[in-house]
Amino acid sequence: MFSQIFKFFVIIHFLHAPLLSSPRTEIFLKENWLFQRGQNNGAEQVGFDDSEWEPVTIPHDWAIKGPFDREIDIQDVRITQNLEQEASEKTGRTGALPHIGQGWYRKTFDLPDLKDDQKVLILFEGAMSEPQVYLNEKKVGEWNYGYNYFYFDITDAILRDEPNLLAVHLTNHPQSSRWYPGAGLYRNVRLIVKDKESIDQWGQFVTTPQITDDWAKVNVKTRFSGEGLSLVTTIFDMENNIVAKHEAEPPFGNEFDQNILIDQPKLWSPETPYLYKAVTKLLKNGVLKDEITTTFGVRTIEYNPETGFSLNGQVRKFKGVCLHHDLGPLGAAINKTALRRQMRIMKEMGCDSIRSAHNMPSIEQLELADEMGIMFLAESFDEWAKPKVPNGYNRYFETDAEKDIINLVHATRNHPSIVMWSSGNEVPDQHGSDGVKRAKWLQEIFHREDPTRPVTVGMDQVEAVMENGFGAIMDVPGLNYRVHLYEEAYERFPQGFLLGSETASTVSSRGIYKFPAEKLKHVTHPDNQCSSYDLEYCNWSNLPDDDFVLQDDKDWVIGEFVWTGFDYLGEPTPYQGIWPARSSYFGICDLAGLPKDRYYLYRSRWNTESPTLHMLPHWNWEGREGETTPVFVYTSYDSAELFVNGKSMGVQKKHGATPQNRYRLMWTDVTYEPGTIKVLAYDENGDPVAEKETHTAGEPYQIILEADRTELIANGEDLSFITVSVVDKNGIPCPTATNRLHFEVSGAGVYRAACNGDATSLEMFHEPTMKLFSGKLVVIVQSTNESGEIKLSVSGNGLKAESIQLVSTSETVI
Repeated sequence: MFSQIFKFFVIIHFLHAPLLSSPRTEIFLKENWLFQRGQNNGAEQVGFDDSEWEPVTIPHDWAIKGPFDREIDIQDVRITQNLEQEASEKTGRTGALPHIGQGWYRKTFDLPDLKDDQKVLILFEGAMSEPQVYLNEKKVGEWNYGYNYFYFDITDAILRDEPNLLAVHLTNHPQSSRWYPGAGLYRNVRLIVKDKESIDQWGQFVTTPQITDDWAKVNVKTRFSGEGLSLVTTIFDMENNIVAKHEAEPPFGNEFDQNILIDQPKLWSPETPYLYKAVTKLLKNGVLKDEITTTFGVRTIEYNPETGFSLNGQVRKFKGVCLHHDLGPLGAAINKTALRRQMRIMKEMGCDSIRSAHNMPSIEQLELADEMGIMFLAESFDEWAKPKVPNGYNRYFETDAEKDIINLVHATRNHPSIVMWSSGNEVPDQHGSDGVKRAKWLQEIFHREDPTRPVTVGMDQVEAVMENGFGAIMDVPGLNYRVHLYEEAYERFPQGFLLGSETASTVSSRGIYKFPAEKLKHVTHPDNQCSSYDLEYCNWSNLPDDDFVLQDDKDWVIGEFVWTGFDYLGEPTPYQGIWPARSSYFGICDLAGLPKDRYYLYRSRWNTESPTLHMLPHWNWEGREGETTPVFVYTSYDSAELFVNGKSMGVQKKHGATPQNRYRLMWTDVTYEPGTIKVLAYDENGDPVAEKETHTAGEPYQIILEADRTELIANGEDLSFITVSVVDKNGIPCPTATNRLHFEVSGAGVYRAACNGDATSLEMFHEPTMKLFSGKLVVIVQSTNESGEIKLSVSGNGLKAESIQLVSTSETVI
């Protein structure tokens, strides 16, 4: 129905003093920070010696450079969400990276042009964790929740005639998370300088309450501070044409309320993510006092017991994934290019929605969702009052939950991508009457702050919430797994529909296949890997096909959010107590962002724009000659024929004997012999329409490089992700290669990180060397602030080396 991305009138990345002549100036505090681990006190003092501190750039994750260590955050716990009956030792649960402890950040800045009638805010978009903020020896504020956005008015602490010293203290406690949370100032920090008579921070709320084919009513509520002020809002389309202009009536107290008509509105959706912008000017006696630009979308959402979920009047089901906030080898430090790559990969799979599990999303992620057309389920908490881990959010729930929700809603409510809020995930509070009261209280806060969107909770204790009324009070009942209880929950809940708020939890390791290929629950293997036949799952979860059946056959199931779109650091189920394992196996893509086979299973269902034909496994099985080696095909076609070295293995057609037969083509009795396997797909008329071949490769011979982008912006943070693989002398990919490679970057770029997707690897991401895993890895190259050519060279013993040229160009500053 609506959206907002805050883009202020002047945006400055500065090393020296900024100019403050505009009515509102936003200053990103990115460069020239100093950092030190382990200081307990004194760092807020101006005279403290920081000469030995490490220079860093924000966003920053202090722990991602490791090293990986089994002893980090060992937990002797019983994980009730995993249906464990007794406690056991857990290793790698939070990524085995050194995030636990304290850290200090310091930065100096000047504001010599600050006027007496101006105010200064400092805004943090996330700080892990429990940030305490000091300015010039004075504590100006603190916040507990590391995933939330917050700001303080620091006007009274600012020095005008000398440098200001900003210091931030952070603490990460042991057993405070169930996954790798990151550490440090991992999201952006900004100064906002504006007139004291101005629009409040996050003070504008844009909705589109009425839409027809011919017009849309845009409601703009704007909170402000000051007296005798007027307000004018101008709406522009994506071509920057003015489509409406409106001068507000006198305010109601400290809020203007405008209703503005747009003719022939273009609607926002995943297929057509059209965005408008509203430029709002606050004036006093004709003098401009403040100005903000709000990007929004025109759209409607409806959750109906008869039809389920509708966007712009069209019934549809969520084709969603859950995503943690870390960016794999980059850690928790936010990077918009890396986020764009993640979301592009998901979008190309046919995904149309994301659940920010189990944390509040970054502003950058929501901006990209608006722009790219991805619906969003914005989640708030993983814990309420009852703990999952001793030092988790339960410690602040009673005092902080309301203000945390208010900040979440106010900072993000204008993004059209957000179509639902979540107040919690698998909270132990699902049991008992106190939990029902908490669920109702949290939902009412969301309703009060945003009456336009419904609220859900990811519920895994389905039998309990059916009995105690917890599930009945939710706007949208979200079920995590428990597919065998869907029918009963539908009958007992009054809403008339259910959401698969978390589904599947199928585990796999890219390019690894286990024999025999059979359904296995919570199995482990000696190499600490999982099979990419996509038949292994956890003791609380299920295979993707079980969810597909419900989505296809039950109109009242309104979609799913798969756990997970990408592997993430920490939670290495089913190897949480078996070392080494330090990242998850749940992902549809691995930690490097390389698609696993399961990517194409989902693509075959979700991507309706282009066909899918994918065959597995690879065909390099020295030592398995004569043994049964099943071949699976994930395809959008209904039937296909398999050939082994030219001999037909027969035609398979999708059918409903089992959920797997309904969504996969499977030749289970193929005998391995080296050579070529080919799949030939047929259309509904039985005509051949597509084919794929897989060949047995020889020894690794040459390195191959493929960049996702070759032109970067010279802003010191843009990235190119280069997929590295090896081929034999005939150019055939080597799917089992494990060669050690070395990376060198020269020119106007730097080596940032590498990742091979192996959850058991203890190699550090930032070192310029790594082994291939299942024949591939990804190297990340980062631009500098200088324009010019960038060269990545990759070499390995006994391999023909390769290099690739990139180019970095100057960023256009507006």
